[in-house]
Amino acid sequence: MTGLRDIALNSKAWPFQEALRLVKRYEKRAPEKGYVLFETGYGPSGLPHIGTFGEVARTTMVRHAFETLSDIPTRLLCFSDDMDGLRKVPGNVPNREELALDLDLPLTKVRDPFGTHPSFGEHNNARLRAFLDAFGFEYAFASATEYYKAGRFDEMLLSVLAQYDKVMEIMLPTLGGVNEERRETYSPFLPVSPKSGKVLQVPTLERNLQKGTIVYAEPDGERIEVPVTGGHVKLQWKPDWAMRWAALGVDYEMHGKDLIPSAELGTKICRALGRPAPELYNYELFLDGTGQKISKSKGNGLSIEDWLTYASPESLSLFMFQKPKTAKRLHWDVIPKAVDEYHAHLRAFAGQSPEQQLANPVWHIHGGKVPESDMVVSYSMLLNLASAASAETAETMWGFIRKYAPDAGPESHPGLDAAAAQAVRYFNDHVKPGKRFRAPEERERAALEELRARLAVWTGGADAEALQDEVFAVGNAHGFEPLRDWFKAIYEVLLGASQGPRFGGFIALYGVPETVALIDRALEGALAD
Repeated sequence: MTGLRDIALNSKAWPFQEALRLVKRYEKRAPEKGYVLFETGYGPSGLPHIGTFGEVARTTMVRHAFETLSDIPTRLLCFSDDMDGLRKVPGNVPNREELALDLDLPLTKVRDPFGTHPSFGEHNNARLRAFLDAFGFEYAFASATEYYKAGRFDEMLLSVLAQYDKVMEIMLPTLGGVNEERRETYSPFLPVSPKSGKVLQVPTLERNLQKGTIVYAEPDGERIEVPVTGGHVKLQWKPDWAMRWAALGVDYEMHGKDLIPSAELGTKICRALGRPAPELYNYELFLDGTGQKISKSKGNGLSIEDWLTYASPESLSLFMFQKPKTAKRLHWDVIPKAVDEYHAHLRAFAGQSPEQQLANPVWHIHGGKVPESDMVVSYSMLLNLASAASAETAETMWGFIRKYAPDAGPESHPGLDAAAAQAVRYFNDHVKPGKRFRAPEERERAALEELRARLAVWTGGADAEALQDEVFAVGNAHGFEPLRDWFKAIYEVLLGASQGPRFGGFIALYGVPETVALIDRALEGALAD
């Protein structure tokens, strides 16, 4: 471990760079609580989404990197803010009319529109845990409702009451301009009404530090005094975030770039409470196919279900690993590249030096326990095979794959088997509708006829490189300059696309006789639109 640790200390991979900040945080003495606490937060008014996966996956990568650098134990806490009031009815749930009757109730008091759990908050918490468990994340789950009611936050809530003026000094400047009315009514404390059970956004009229209480007015005007402890109040989310850091001793948390101002406020509040703020890391947000910021309400991005319909979770982890500080398009067309890059990293890993291995994304995706790739055929090649073979099932694909790789099979190559089925779905859903075949021009026809003639007498078997040499030779013989114009013509005439795989590899996979038949169909005009 010492040798690996020395190498990791000098690694430029961003998870190690982040982990180093935590190493320096505790280089003089270990945390009093006995462990380093990583946290991810979740608002259970909606269902888990691809951003949830990204935040937990990236945090886990930093956690594993820290465990390589340090012997201090670690914990990952996935915290659900399920005591928050339901402010609006989500658009993607059933029984919305009934749910509207529960507005402003804590999420753990809102009826479950799905009818499977005691509350909407508990339903979404269960979905979150099942979601995280499905990906094998190691974490502890925490409910705000349980923590508030059990008194886990009592000490720090009393501290917020004691530092009320400082908290208000931090918060009020952020509520100016059009929010003048909110400035006048703002309080970090949101009482849970003993009358209606609702989480009320009302001013704090009086504070009693000795009793640990506040006084507020109910909507009907009645003045009520409640303790700030024991779940009788909840904090507004920005002070709540900071209070949680202080109460639990959170050491590390990630957040989206859009939350930078909130994180800065949280840091100030945390320090006002006399506790150090965690090490924070902000990541860029995702963009849709047109370069617009992805919005859950607009539904203009990929969902986690979308990605997993067409590719493995490991390929999604790679997408999350790469350049988290850079805004990236999260669209259909990034999936094939992510799959192939993931397996390229897997194949390279065994032959790399320890320094290179620690910089390889798959080390971080798999926590250092890197498997071997069983993808003897690339995902992009599977897509082209699905096109040429008009495949509707993975079984059809295996008819070709076995000829190319006789030792491969669904049982021995489960990753390839899953990818074959996913590629068929991807092709039929996202490639086939955009296929546009064209007839060959005169020179292209002559070249295709010669390629067909060469393949018709081919005796070299499924030798991808030798077949690629034949394709090159034909292109050179017919004067294509640059030679990529020849390959572009092949793709457009035979595959209905402007780009494609190394064609020699495609021939080896699809089959020489099958490629001859494909060229015949193109020359006969049976493929052209």
